[in-house]
Amino acid sequence: MRNLLVFGIIAAAAATPAFAQEVTISGNVALATDYAFRGVSQTDESPAIQGGLDAAFGDSGFYLGTWASNINFGTGGGNLELDVYGGYKFALGGVAMDVGVLGYLYPGASDDGAELDYWELYAKPSIALSPQFTLGAGFYYSPEFTGESGDGFYYEVNGAYALTPELSLSGAVGMQTVDTDGFFAGEDDYTTWNVGGTYSAMGLGFDLRYVGTDVDDANAYDDRVIFSVKKAM
Repeated sequence: MRNLLVFGIIAAAAATPAFAQEVTISGNVALATDYAFRGVSQTDESPAIQGGLDAAFGDSGFYLGTWASNINFGTGGGNLELDVYGGYKFALGGVAMDVGVLGYLYPGASDDGAELDYWELYAKPSIALSPQFTLGAGFYYSPEFTGESGDGFYYEVNGAYALTPELSLSGAVGMQTVDTDGFFAGEDDYTTWNVGGTYSAMGLGFDLRYVGTDVDDANAYDDRVIFSVKKAM
């Protein structure tokens, strides 16, 4: 039912007059030494192959997209994550706003009585404090987080600084919470962070990033360094 709701919202948005414009399609593909989502490895600390497609509808600010990655949640957890999303970008004074809905789907997962698929509403404001420095935030809400763990909230503050046209530094600090006691390796909530740099050369983006959480005694939550290579198309 939640999957149908996600697709229904996106389909309804796509049917609005704002979408009757020129459509720009873009894509990306990436290889990474690990896939960490909010600091937590989704591939059992193994490499990931990822890719996505996005559609922007003229200058309306509306967009749709999808993204996928291999995962490893163990027996019955499936081996694919497929995300679908739609949103709207607009300016609010000097703040760039991005609001939308995002569905996380796990085809082939057995679920074992606890549905892994879930969806979130999000708002991501950002502001350019200088031509080089951008400061942003993220607010995400799920009425039923993965594993049927109840209301889920994620809050993040992030920033990026362009040292040169080719090299930029970026980082973020966030907190994830859910209703279910001890859902995150015995914790009700946890803090995550990442810091790293991206270098563009030969049409590729090379990213080296340190990722961590404050969860103890759980391998998937361990601090780690992740290297990725991404190609935008």
